[in-house]
Amino acid sequence: MNLIDIILLGIALGIDCFLASFSQGLIFEKRRTINSLKLAAVMGFFQGTMPIIGYIGADTLFEYIYTISKWIVFAIFIALGIKFILESFAPKKELIQCIGIKCLIGLGIGTSIDALVSGATLRLTHSNLIISCLIIGFVSFVMSLIGFWGGNRIKNICPKCLESIGGIILIVLAIKTIL
Repeated sequence: MNLIDIILLGIALGIDCFLASFSQGLIFEKRRTINSLKLAAVMGFFQGTMPIIGYIGADTLFEYIYTISKWIVFAIFIALGIKFILESFAPKKELIQCIGIKCLIGLGIGTSIDALVSGATLRLTHSNLIISCLIIGFVSFVMSLIGFWGGNRIKNICPKCLESIGGIILIVLAIKTIL
């Protein structure tokens, strides 16, 4: 994948961070700056490190799956894209203020499972792991901050639209891998 593809992947993966942070921004009234930075740091950290696990997992299997690797990447991106789109139509849970360390770690892990899976695609497409993880982590950090402050400032945004856009980006990346 080239740099633009990795940035697009970071944006698609960062949408979960944006939405989780947006929901927290709607709730928080005190210590907003420090809480937004804590939340964004955790989101960026997990989004940036989870692909390493997926990359290593794919690396151990690479010699066996090399000949079909582009189809595996295609299938992963299609599955993630469809998942994002389907989740955009699912009913949303009640908003809970989450700033304790256990809650932040849970939120970080929960929003980065997709990043773990996408780590395999980084290996299968011969992408630079360090650069990819730094970009994904940074994009997620920024999107978390934007989401938090956006939620704090405005109340009407279409989260279903954002999740669907993330899904569409992943599907476009999937199609690009087989062309």
